[in-house]
Amino acid sequence: MPSTYSLSRRPVVIFMLTLGGLLASLTPVSAQGFGIGGRVAWVHPDTEVEVDAIRYFGGQVRFIGGRLGFELAMDRHTETTEALDRKFTETPLQASVILRMGQGKVAPYLLGGPGWYRRKVEVLDGPRNLDVSTTEFGWHGGIGLEVLASRHFGIHGDYRYTFLDFGDDDDDSGEGGGLIGGLLPGHRGSMWTLGATFYF
Repeated sequence: MPSTYSLSRRPVVIFMLTLGGLLASLTPVSAQGFGIGGRVAWVHPDTEVEVDAIRYFGGQVRFIGGRLGFELAMDRHTETTEALDRKFTETPLQASVILRMGQGKVAPYLLGGPGWYRRKVEVLDGPRNLDVSTTEFGWHGGIGLEVLASRHFGIHGDYRYTFLDFGDDDDDSGEGGGLIGGLLPGHRGSMWTLGATFYF
């Protein structure tokens, strides 16, 4: 059965890419330097049970110079459960090195780097000393595409694997995954991101 979030994000993705393509066909571009913008992320936890993606809203700061760039992004998701008398807040912070594989209006890129994933559980009706806050560290990596609609505006989308594991020695399944599977890192989740950046 299709995910509710998958169905709801499809028109948004189509609209953003179509808009970017139309604008890119009208103006010459050469986005360089500092940029700031907003984004939407759909996070898929790595579970054996199929669950809907969780939607996050956030923003990013980008520094682009030729083929190499840097991105600092922060997202946020809040959910309140009245039955449990709890409020759950997740705030991931990711720092990524961006390697652009082209310098045209439409440029694919690779990205990867560290991430800090903060989770906070608050009691709605009770003493504040019962609140719990944790921060988990993990690496991420992925691939994306940026459409530079003008010198000062770009639309990007990417797919990232989160909590990469480069040395998983605790695999009890007995299946190494062959030569390729043994070389690729494991992961504990993934995320789609769609954003827009204004460059200065």
